[in-house]
Amino acid sequence: MKLHVKHTTEYRYTEPLRYALQTLWLTPQSGPAQTVAFWSLGAPQKLFAQRDAFGNSIHSYSFVGQAADNVRWSLINAAGEVETLGVAEFTDADNLPHPHLFLRATHLAEPHPQLADFGRRFVSPSVTGGALDLSMILALSQGVAGAVSYKKYSTSVTTTALEAFEAGAGVCQDQAHVMVAICRSLGIPARYVSGYFYAANEPDLASHAWVDVCLDVASRRWVSIDVTHSCPIDERHVRLAMGTDYNACPPIKGVRQGGGLESMTVNITIEPA
Repeated sequence: MKLHVKHTTEYRYTEPLRYALQTLWLTPQSGPAQTVAFWSLGAPQKLFAQRDAFGNSIHSYSFVGQAADNVRWSLINAAGEVETLGVAEFTDADNLPHPHLFLRATHLAEPHPQLADFGRRFVSPSVTGGALDLSMILALSQGVAGAVSYKKYSTSVTTTALEAFEAGAGVCQDQAHVMVAICRSLGIPARYVSGYFYAANEPDLASHAWVDVCLDVASRRWVSIDVTHSCPIDERHVRLAMGTDYNACPPIKGVRQGGGLESMTVNITIEPA
């Protein structure tokens, strides 16, 4: 499926902005599950491209205000066309981090005995550490979706996996974090994935998150699972970036001086090309 994506992020400030440094994880790459036909980024200043430690394509810019400036608004936009291929299982390139890196605890997806106990309902302890059966991973994702119901505005970007699990509600980011944390609790490498999701009747999921679970460490084989929909990714998914958790690959992250109070408006449209 060919999808056209348009993503705008508008910032408004109550006082003049003096300095800003922003990094964008807003550039999809061609790979086993997709082919990027074209993609463009726009920002208030010149963008500098590089790759992060996880192989993601990232861009950064800085803004330095002058004494006479009265900048109280900025806009970042990303747009392009991606052909999605619906491939959920793939093998990592040798230059990407070893799967064992994704066993490490992170603040938003930290292993916990309570999460391990829940995971053992679906994943047999005898298979951890070796090749995994996809059916077990899918059963686990269904269990997570049932335990953490999708509920808008119930959490924030700082909510941890354990907090969302205990609350029994969250958004796609939380469901992904819970899945990742459970896998790590069982000794299964797992990582967080950011991206887009096309569904005409689910516009709130346009900005989406899912997980990669390592099926076989030795061969570096992974499968991408959409926990919200309890299924492997398909042609509705556009992959942006991946990392240990949301903090490693947010759409935009930065620091600023000045500006007073900040408000942010995000608009994403996804249409068949």
